Amino acid sequence: MPKAHLLLLPFLLNCTGPNPESAATGLPATADTAIAAAAEAPAPPLPDPPAPELYAWLPAGRYRAAQTVAARFAPPKGYQRVAVAAGSFGHWLRYLPLLPAGAPVKLYNGQLKDRQDVHAAVLDMDVGSRDLQQCADAVIRLRAEYLFSQNPDQVHFHLTSGDDIGFRDWYSGRGFRVKGNDVLPAARPAEAPSHPNFRRYLDQIFTYAGTLSLSKELQPTPLAQVQAGDVLIRGGSPGHAVLVLDVAVQPATGRRVVLLAQSYMPAQQMHVLTNLYDDTGLGAWFYLDPAQSRVGTPEWTFRSTELGRFVQLQEDL
Repeated sequence: MPKAHLLLLPFLLNCTGPNPESAATGLPATADTAIAAAAEAPAPPLPDPPAPELYAWLPAGRYRAAQTVAARFAPPKGYQRVAVAAGSFGHWLRYLPLLPAGAPVKLYNGQLKDRQDVHAAVLDMDVGSRDLQQCADAVIRLRAEYLFSQNPDQVHFHLTSGDDIGFRDWYSGRGFRVKGNDVLPAARPAEAPSHPNFRRYLDQIFTYAGTLSLSKELQPTPLAQVQAGDVLIRGGSPGHAVLVLDVAVQPATGRRVVLLAQSYMPAQQMHVLTNLYDDTGLGAWFYLDPAQSRVGTPEWTFRSTELGRFVQLQEDL
């Protein structure tokens, strides 16, 4: 297929900044910032956590139920978590493992991220030893890890060129190489669909994918319908991507608040964001106001139209 000039330059289309609409300078609070007083309906029971082995990057025995997104981040007063189906992407995200409270965000090279004021927690997930797992790549990583936990043959992502690269082809011996702006078939040794091989596959995806390619994998979704697994994304250079980890609802009003997670540039540990612009007790939760034209996060401001949803699997929508 035709390729745009220089689309396949590695790293070009991941998070780059500064954001011309950056929230780092502060966003004014919205008119509707107070949490409405509401009679609390009984919260639906939480499904049991997924089996620890479904977080395949963790060493055996490391998973701790008390160090997860669900355990550490209760909904704000007057809200309750939105029900998710057991085995769904949202269910899997809700029980992601976290590092102990107070852990700093580190870059791929072990150095500290410059800003340590934007995170409420750090995911217990490796970032690799190269400057690859930036913003869109971290979203791809979590979606891919979920699919790998369900069925490795479901994992596939598009490169910036538009080429669809599946893990099944990769481990079966059908790799690819990039020549100029062309993606060409390349034989490679056939291997088992193991997690180490899966990580090598992902590093290749991270090299030649980014916010632009990821944005094309997603279906535009209204803010009022946000659910876990959705992505706030600006495709291009500069661009950024932030993943919705969890959603809670205020029963009396239907108002939804979300937990958000990101990586950034340089590649760094994925972290749960803290709400720097709210003083009404939301903590790490964000209100994505459908009436506003912008969505502010600590290091990026999105347009209200920039929410997308994975549509690969119907069962986790």
